[in-house]
Amino acid sequence: MSQRIVVFCLGTSAIALAQKIAKHLNAELHGKADRFHPETVLPPEVSAASKVTLPEIDVFFTDAMEHLSTLFRDGVAIVGVCASAILIRGVAKSLQDKQNEPPVISVADDGSTVVPLLGGHHGANEIARKIAKLLGVKPAITTAGDLRFGIALDEPPEGFVLANPEDMKLFTAELLNGETVTLSSENKSAPAYMKGFYEWIRGSRLPFSEKAKLRISLSADVISGSAEHLVFNPAPKHAEKNIAVGVGCERGTEPEELISLVRKTLRENEIAPERVALVVSLELKSDESAVHALADNFACPVRFFNAATLEAQTPNLQNPSEIVFREVGCHGVAEGAALAAVAVSGDSASNGKLLVAKIKSAKATCAVAESVDLLDPNKIGRGQGVLYVVGTGPGTPEWRIPEAEKMLRKATDWVGYGLYLDLISDLRNGQELHRFDLGQEEVRVRHALNLAAQGKTVALVSSGDPGIYAMATLVFELLESGRSSSNEKSGSAGDSPAEWQRIRVETTPGISALQAASARIGAPLGHDFCTISLSDLLTPWKTIERRINAAAEGDFVIAFYNPVSKRRTTQLAQAKEILLKHRPAETPVVLARNLGREEEEVRVISLDKLDPTQVDMLTVVLVGSSQTRRLQLPNGVLRVYTPRGYADKSNA
Repeated sequence: MSQRIVVFCLGTSAIALAQKIAKHLNAELHGKADRFHPETVLPPEVSAASKVTLPEIDVFFTDAMEHLSTLFRDGVAIVGVCASAILIRGVAKSLQDKQNEPPVISVADDGSTVVPLLGGHHGANEIARKIAKLLGVKPAITTAGDLRFGIALDEPPEGFVLANPEDMKLFTAELLNGETVTLSSENKSAPAYMKGFYEWIRGSRLPFSEKAKLRISLSADVISGSAEHLVFNPAPKHAEKNIAVGVGCERGTEPEELISLVRKTLRENEIAPERVALVVSLELKSDESAVHALADNFACPVRFFNAATLEAQTPNLQNPSEIVFREVGCHGVAEGAALAAVAVSGDSASNGKLLVAKIKSAKATCAVAESVDLLDPNKIGRGQGVLYVVGTGPGTPEWRIPEAEKMLRKATDWVGYGLYLDLISDLRNGQELHRFDLGQEEVRVRHALNLAAQGKTVALVSSGDPGIYAMATLVFELLESGRSSSNEKSGSAGDSPAEWQRIRVETTPGISALQAASARIGAPLGHDFCTISLSDLLTPWKTIERRINAAAEGDFVIAFYNPVSKRRTTQLAQAKEILLKHRPAETPVVLARNLGREEEEVRVISLDKLDPTQVDMLTVVLVGSSQTRRLQLPNGVLRVYTPRGYADKSNA
């Protein structure tokens, strides 16, 4: 598998060069979001020189240092069109093992210098040479062996591999200390591709000698190398990925049973596991753990077909079953899926053949089909649908957690309230947007579930934390019955709770408004607290009123969500009246509005001064307990906190 390469660009002055390099290396182009937002207009001289537009940037990032660190940890080769110091600072905390470090190359933004900083013997020198050749400059390679001998022995020509790379360091050290090397007898009748290897070696400045201590060999046989003997082998040919493994199993089958069945079947029929392009099955099995574990075991995708597609293969089945037909709507799952995978454009016409008919274990079945051509899993069946329920925090990119950003980038579709989608536009890279108005919560969740049921990877976007007065609970409510407690009517046409339950749902947390407000003002949530929504759209006011009374009597700090709206203007005033019966009038109240956005405003007032007309739906209200305190710092900054009693503990 070829190395993944990312060209990293920070500013518009370097964009033309970065795009040129990315195209030449067939690499991804990553740009800083606040410099390369999709709405950004490039300077005329840059846009004219590059002849391209900003949407060609593949990935936008917000934190340059964190992005570099993540790429480096993931083993991605980094070409930074920026100062070397930026790259060094970005990857410094991830430097651990020199033997496993990926390439890091710095390119001056005027194209005058190309410097491989890290991973010289893991591809950096070779990448640097390619870039330098493109730009017409000389790469600043500092690797000692490369400089003196004009060759990187651990980067042989395409078609060859170094069998003992662990000995490379000591071997090179001996060369640099003055030792000579001999080349094992060259086979004059060797195939042309082997001659290319010898030309590569002979064209270097290595110190050859007939009586040398060091030796280099090229052999198709297995030979043990050492620190004094480097062994090169012809690279094994890539196995043709043209095998589809069809499987079926009972619900809850142990993964080990299915994996053992398939591996035994391949072994007994002399089919190399490396040839398996994908695992296939019936859509009803798309949430079956054993099927996904099998695909993971073979490091290949898994795809699913509906019953009608598999039933079309009935004339080609060797073991059709009426029992299976009555249960799932097709006469064969394992054989049918394998044959459907090698069919032409989903038709029943075969583009291959069934190599192994259905094999059974106690609870599983498998069959193997071979395609005439290489198989492209992206054009076969569909994957298991995925729904990411993502919390993006209050709104600022700095308050988005990395897991949320990763899910948003993986998704093919984003579903959410239009404002929330706008707040994450810096992460968008071709995702289809599904915008909904405020108040259409159930409609948007159903839409997201339906998209995922089609095999798509969908991000359902919430602000704050999706599990706090947001979308996560509604997702699971609909998964349970297809209905929400607030709407007992059946869903719209196309809703299918049975299909929804077969998708994979993952939820990531987000910074909630109450956390953000508390952090901005100090630590008012430092002791026991609770949250109460004042919206009576889904909860009767009598219930809300009872909860306010209980929280007031319990002396909890209270975070009020949905405090007022155009229609609801009295609830906050009533909550204030209840609280004043249980805590002092001077109790601190924090009003935090538009947290994390340009319009952010955080104020502190006393409970008796709380005016509902100063609050709206974008405001979270934190009401202190009887113990919550104000702290006026010498510089005039006001802070609010609720002590936990550490002073009493230390005096005990």
